[in-house]
Amino acid sequence: MLSASRIQASLPQLVDRATLDAGLDAIAENHAGDSAARHAAVVKLLKDAITKGHSVAESLLMEDGSGSACAERLSHLMDEVILSLLRFVETHIYPRSNPSAAEKLAIGAVGGYGRGTLAPGSDIDLLFLLPYKQTAWGESVVEAMLYVMWDLGLKVGHATRSVDESIRLSKADMTIRTSILEVRPLAGETALIDDLVQRFDKEVVQGTAVEFVAAKLAERDERHRRGAGSRYVVEPNIKEGKGGLRDLHTLFWIAKYVYRVREIDELVAAGLFTRPELNLFKKAEDFLWAVRCHLHFLTGRAEERLSFDVQRQVAQRLSYTEHPGLQDVERFMKHYFLIAKDVGDLTAIVCAALEARHQKGSAGLDRFLKPFRRRRSTILRETPDFIIENGRLGVKDNEVFKRDPVNLIRFFHVADKRGLAMHPDAMRLITRSLSLIDASLREDKEANRLFLEILTSRKSAEVVLRRMNEAGVLGRFIPDFGKVVAMMQFNMYHHYTVDEHLIRSIGILAEMDAGQLGDEHPLSDELLPEVTNKRALYVALFLHDVAKGRPEDHSIAGAKIARRLCPRLGLTPAETDTVAWLIEQHLTMSITAQSRDLSDRKTIEDFAKVVQSLERLKMLLVLTVADIKAVGPGVWNGWKGQLLRTLYWETEIALAGGHSAMKRSQRVAQAQAELKEHLADWPAGEVEAYFGRHYPPYWLKVDLERRVEHARFIRETEQEGRKLATRFTTDAFRGVTEITVLAPDHPRVLSSIAGACAAAGANIMDAAIHTTTDGMALDTIYVNRAFEDDGDEERRAQRIASFIEAALTGEMKLVEAVKQKSDRARRSRAFTVEPQVLLTNSWSDRYSVIEVSGLDRPGLLFDLTAAISRLNLNIASAHVATFGERAVDVFYVTDLTGEKIMNASRQAAVQRHIRSVFAKNDAAPKGKA
Repeated sequence: MLSASRIQASLPQLVDRATLDAGLDAIAENHAGDSAARHAAVVKLLKDAITKGHSVAESLLMEDGSGSACAERLSHLMDEVILSLLRFVETHIYPRSNPSAAEKLAIGAVGGYGRGTLAPGSDIDLLFLLPYKQTAWGESVVEAMLYVMWDLGLKVGHATRSVDESIRLSKADMTIRTSILEVRPLAGETALIDDLVQRFDKEVVQGTAVEFVAAKLAERDERHRRGAGSRYVVEPNIKEGKGGLRDLHTLFWIAKYVYRVREIDELVAAGLFTRPELNLFKKAEDFLWAVRCHLHFLTGRAEERLSFDVQRQVAQRLSYTEHPGLQDVERFMKHYFLIAKDVGDLTAIVCAALEARHQKGSAGLDRFLKPFRRRRSTILRETPDFIIENGRLGVKDNEVFKRDPVNLIRFFHVADKRGLAMHPDAMRLITRSLSLIDASLREDKEANRLFLEILTSRKSAEVVLRRMNEAGVLGRFIPDFGKVVAMMQFNMYHHYTVDEHLIRSIGILAEMDAGQLGDEHPLSDELLPEVTNKRALYVALFLHDVAKGRPEDHSIAGAKIARRLCPRLGLTPAETDTVAWLIEQHLTMSITAQSRDLSDRKTIEDFAKVVQSLERLKMLLVLTVADIKAVGPGVWNGWKGQLLRTLYWETEIALAGGHSAMKRSQRVAQAQAELKEHLADWPAGEVEAYFGRHYPPYWLKVDLERRVEHARFIRETEQEGRKLATRFTTDAFRGVTEITVLAPDHPRVLSSIAGACAAAGANIMDAAIHTTTDGMALDTIYVNRAFEDDGDEERRAQRIASFIEAALTGEMKLVEAVKQKSDRARRSRAFTVEPQVLLTNSWSDRYSVIEVSGLDRPGLLFDLTAAISRLNLNIASAHVATFGERAVDVFYVTDLTGEKIMNASRQAAVQRHIRSVFAKNDAAPKGKA
C-alpha cells in the first residue's frame, strides 16, 4: 500500500482545478446569452476532465497495483470536479450579491465517497446541507449542479436537508444514520457539516451503540442470505458478497460508531485491533479495491460480480502467472478467497471485542453477539482446559494449546460432541497457535483419533470442519488438504472452491447417514446402513479431490495421498485399500451413468469388472451422489439420480451372476409375453403383428411401462391415419420432460429433433432411438424440466413438440432457426476447451461408440448429429452430458449395413469430420441444444 505522501503526490496528476476553473470561466464568457450552449460546453469540459483522469488513474493502478490509492485518486478527482462546478454555479449562474443567513449551502460526501474512496463506476453520494430550510437560491444551485452531473453520466445519490432534519431522520432511519456517520466536508459552508457531526455524536450516537451494531449485523446477514451464503462461490460479488468490501465497511461502521474514531488507524489505540490485525485489514481492503477498480475499468461500468469472463483479465492485470497445475486465473482467485477468509477472521475479532466491551446488553442482541453480558463460566469436567461461557466453548487460559497441542484438535472434537458454538476469543487464540501443529502433532495417535471422529460425526461435521478450515487448523493438520484451501477450478461446473466442496460433501454424507435425505436419494438411503465400513467412505469423500491442482491426474494422485495418510489416521490396510480405490474411481460411476448406454450389456459388464464387489458398488454410489450434490445448487437432479440407480441395479445383477443365465432369445420372448398381458384388449393377430415390428434390441432395452405406452401410441397414430406424431410426459422427480416422436425413418431424424429443441431453447439430456422393421423411427428424447408447475411444463413441452413436427415436415428452416437462437444467447468467452473425438469399438459388442467433448453452445447437438448423418452413419442411441462449459456427447453408431466402423482410415475420417464442427464455437454463443 502506498504511503499517504505518495498518494497525495500523485493526486494532482488526475486533474488541475485551476485549469478547470479557467475553462469554466471562459465558457461563461463565451456563452453568456445562451444557457443551453453553456450547459453543453460545461458538460463536455468536465466529461473530458473525468475521462482523462480515469485514464491516468488506470495507468497508475497498472503501474503501482495499489487499489486503495486508486480509489483515493478517483475520489480526489471527483472532489475537484464538484468544487469547480459549485464555484461555476455560484459565480456565473446564481451569484449572491447580498446573501441572507439562510442562503448558505454545504456539500458533504457520504457513503463510500464520504470515506474518500471511489471506484470508476461508483455512485456519487452527496448531502446538500442547509442551515435552516430550503431557499430559492439553494434549490436553484442544487438543481443546476445535479443537471450537469446527470448529463455527465454520473449516478448521483443525493439528499437536501437542514441540520435539524438530518438529526431527526438519522434517529429513525439506520441508512441515513450510517451515511451521516461517514459524512466528509467537501465544499461550501463546511462549518455546517462540522456542526452536524458534533450534534450527531451527541444526540444520535450516544447510548445507541447496541442498537446500531444489531442493525448493521442483521443487515449484513440479510445481504449474505440474498447472495450465495458462502464466501467461497467461484463468481463472487466483490462488493456485496461474503468476505467482500461491504463486510469491511460494516466492520468500520461498527468500530467508528462504538469507539468514536474517525480513521481506521485509531483502532489500535482503542484496543480493537492489534497492529498485525490492522495491517491485515488494510491489506484486504487494498486488494479488494484493486480488484474492484480493475473490474470497473475492464467492463466500463459498475460491475461488482467477478464473473468468469473477466477473471483471467483481472488476474493478468494483477500480474499473476501460471504455475504447474494452476492457471494464472486460479492463482488469482485462490488469493481472493484467502482474502475473503481474512475478512471473516476480522469480523470475528470485532464481534469478540464488542462482547468484551459491553458487559450489559439486551436479549435482542443474542442472535448477533450471544450476547454482550457475561455469565459464570463452567469448566468441563472431562476436559478442564476448556470452559463453557455464554453457551459457547472457550478456553481456560491462553496457555491451553501450548501445554497440550492435541487440544487444537480436541477443542473442535468437544464442540462437535456437545453441539457447542465456538467462542471468538478461543478461535483467535487457535489462529495464533498454528505453529504448534507440527510433524509431532500430525503423528499423534490421539489427535488423529479425535480428528477421525470429527470427520465421521453425524452431528455437525460440516460446520466443525469449516471452522477448523477457517482457523487454519485443517490445512496444517492435513497438509495435502492445505494445498487446496481456497483453490478455485476455472470452469463453470464447480460452484465452490475445492476445500469448500470437500467440506460440503461431508455434510451431505452425514445427512444421508442420519436418514435425512431419503426422499431425494431413496436408493442411497436404503444402501448406506448396509455399508460395513463407513469410516473408509467418509475418509474417501473427504480426500477425493484433495490432489486437484497438480500436474498428475487428481484421482490417481489422490489415491497415492490416501495410501500415505490413512494409516496415520488409524485405518487398517484393508480400509486404506478401499479408500484409495474409491478415490481413484470416484468419477467412474458418474461418467458411466451419464455418457454410456446403460441398456448395452457391454457397458454393465465393463463397469462390473471395475467395481468387482457389491460392497464397493454401494460405497461408490453413495460417494458419487454426495460428490455431485456438493458441486453446487442445481447440479444434482432427479435424472442423474435415475441414471445412477439404473446403473446400480444392472450392475448388482451382473455381480450376482445374472443376465447370462437367460439367453437373448428367451429375454426377448419374456419381454413380449409381459407386454401381451397389458394388451389384452387387442386382437391376438394384431399383437403378434406388432411384435414383428420391433428388432430384438428394442425388447431388451425398453422397460415394460414404455413398451405399453409405445404400443398404444403407435396404434392410435395409425388409426388416425397419421405418419408423424409426438407425445410427451413430465416427470418432476427426475426433473425431465420425456418427448416421444414417431416419424418415417431417415438419417436426419435425430438431427432434426435436436435442431428443433435448440430453436425452442430446450436442453436435451438423453435420447433413446429405435427403428421399426417397417421403416418408422420411434425416438424418445429427455429434456431438462424448466418449470416447477406441471401445467407450465406441459405447455412448454407442447411448444417443443410443435417445433419438432415443424422441423420434420420441413416447415421450419432449422439452420436459420438455430442460428437466431444462438445469436440471441449470451456467450462467455472466458473458456477454451480443446475438442476431442474418440471412436472406439471396445465399449459395445454391437456398436462403434463416438465420444465427443468440447466447448458447449446452442445448436451443438444439432450440428454433431447432422455431421454424423452426412457420414452415412446410423445413430442407435445418444447420451448427452454437460459439465459447466464442457459438453460430453456419446453416440452409439453403425454404418448403413448395421456394422461397426472397423476400417482405420474410415475411423480417422469420421473423427476429423466431427472435430470440424467445433470450428463454429468461434462464432456461436454458449449453451446446450
